[in-house]
Amino acid sequence: MTDRPQDQGGQGRAPRRIESLTRLARVTSELAMADSVDTVSKIVTYHIADAVGATIAALALCEDNRVRVVGLRGLVSEDAVRWGSFPLDSPLPVSEVIRSGQRLVIVGAAAMEERYPHLSQIERGERTLVVMPLRGSGRTFGAIALSIPGTHGPPAAELEFLEIMADTCAQAFQRIEASAVAAEQTARLTFLAEASIELASSLDLDVTTAKVARLAVPRFADWCAIDVVRDGRLHRLAVAHVDHEKVQLAQELQERWPPDPSSPTGVWGVVRTGKPDLIHEITDEMLVAGAQDEEHLRVARELHLRSAITVPLFVRHRVIGVLTWVSTDEQRLYDEDDLRFAEHLARRAATAIDNSELYSQTLQAAEQLQRAVLPEVVLGGDGWEIACDYHPSGRAEVGGDFYDASPLDDGRYVLFLGDVMGRGVAAAAAMAQIRSAVRAFASVDPTPAQVVTKLDQMLARYGTDQLVTLVYLLVDRVSGTLVVANAGHPPPMLLRADGHGTWLPYADGPPLGVTPAERREHRVPFAVGDTLLAYTDGLVERRDEDIQAGLTRLEHALPQLSRASLADGLGRVVTLVRDTTYDDDTAVLAFRRMR
Repeated sequence: MTDRPQDQGGQGRAPRRIESLTRLARVTSELAMADSVDTVSKIVTYHIADAVGATIAALALCEDNRVRVVGLRGLVSEDAVRWGSFPLDSPLPVSEVIRSGQRLVIVGAAAMEERYPHLSQIERGERTLVVMPLRGSGRTFGAIALSIPGTHGPPAAELEFLEIMADTCAQAFQRIEASAVAAEQTARLTFLAEASIELASSLDLDVTTAKVARLAVPRFADWCAIDVVRDGRLHRLAVAHVDHEKVQLAQELQERWPPDPSSPTGVWGVVRTGKPDLIHEITDEMLVAGAQDEEHLRVARELHLRSAITVPLFVRHRVIGVLTWVSTDEQRLYDEDDLRFAEHLARRAATAIDNSELYSQTLQAAEQLQRAVLPEVVLGGDGWEIACDYHPSGRAEVGGDFYDASPLDDGRYVLFLGDVMGRGVAAAAAMAQIRSAVRAFASVDPTPAQVVTKLDQMLARYGTDQLVTLVYLLVDRVSGTLVVANAGHPPPMLLRADGHGTWLPYADGPPLGVTPAERREHRVPFAVGDTLLAYTDGLVERRDEDIQAGLTRLEHALPQLSRASLADGLGRVVTLVRDTTYDDDTAVLAFRRMR
């Protein structure tokens, strides 16, 4: 072995060496501009090799105690495959240089045969082998190998230029790596910001979990699954796969062969310990060891699992589930950086999922409470047809809309519909109180003016923080009339049997209990085939619009009530008039005289 061979050539080779040094200088400039590993590889294996007359050139990088050849020129395909990757501790020139951090120069076939006999079939004939280390950040992370025909070896000046070139090559790799890391970090921060916005955009649990699963695929995973813990069991809420046909296969894997709750590893291990699980590379031996039967192994193999991350969904000091990423790409094997990134996403996802669950539970409780204080069913009775429609706002608070209708013993019929302003438990309590009071007062004297006056007196005596509007109606078949008292409520409408629509009088008094006032009532004809429509303001109000526009829409939709089924007609009216984006409850009551 010769570390610094002397120039044995004489004057005849001087022009060639000057040309080589000039070419090496140009190559150094090219390396300074390189922006990818592939570009550096081509510069090394072609331009540098040509500059020194090398017929075999290789560029290798060290990753996880293995040396991977990223650029190669001059070897037959069989040798290229054989030496494409090898352990760092292999007795080879490149791995030796990476381990030592020192350049290596071997002149002649005899020297090569003596030191590396197993390479004699590659280094055919008399050759000089030059291997330069790639150093940076206090370590050697790669090497450049050049095999030059002949035994004269490169002169000292050329070796110095090769060292400079190797340093420039190492700097290029570091610059490319730093740029890639910065770009990746920027992309991940951008992703987390976008993910936070997406996760905060919905409180629907199914929508939220589906978004979490889709966000990572295919950008960071080929397969993403969300599982939550309920009643001591894992329930899969969402799964996404780059291949839509594989989604069902992934679901089948979970359903037919659920993970063992007693297993110290896997998803249950993450649930119990709260610690993430990283499998850098999933081997076939792992699949065989984890398979419960031959069919299980077949399905697992069909999914082409290559690497996996499972992180806990941590919120309020407890694990509510797990987020799993799986890679099916051999070029994407997860590492610690990927694990930390997945944990960042999991924290955001856990909060969103927890908020969705809390909202769903609260909303369900609110709707159940709302419907508990409303009549389960309102019957029309002999000669009357009645239909009701109630839509909660979709918010997790109880609304204040209420209604009721019931026949009296003397054949008359009482209907009322009201709205307690505000939301929450206080509004629900006031709503239940008013509804019960109306029924009690109507059982004694159903006259509209009397019922509304007694309500005013009750609220004046006991007080209330809620503003309550009410329309109360008494229908009498014998007299063929409808009597109405309106306390600050939107005016009901009548659809006559001949198809003509008319408004009942507007509110002629303030809401209940606002000021002591003498309540008046209005009497209008109510003949066979006539239909009454009463509603709360949620039906006609819209954002940035005068209420008169909503009343006009209602007037145009009123003929729909003439349908054979009053329930169908009412549903059509609500569909045509109601704004589904308006966050207010809607209660509507339709009443038709049949005979």
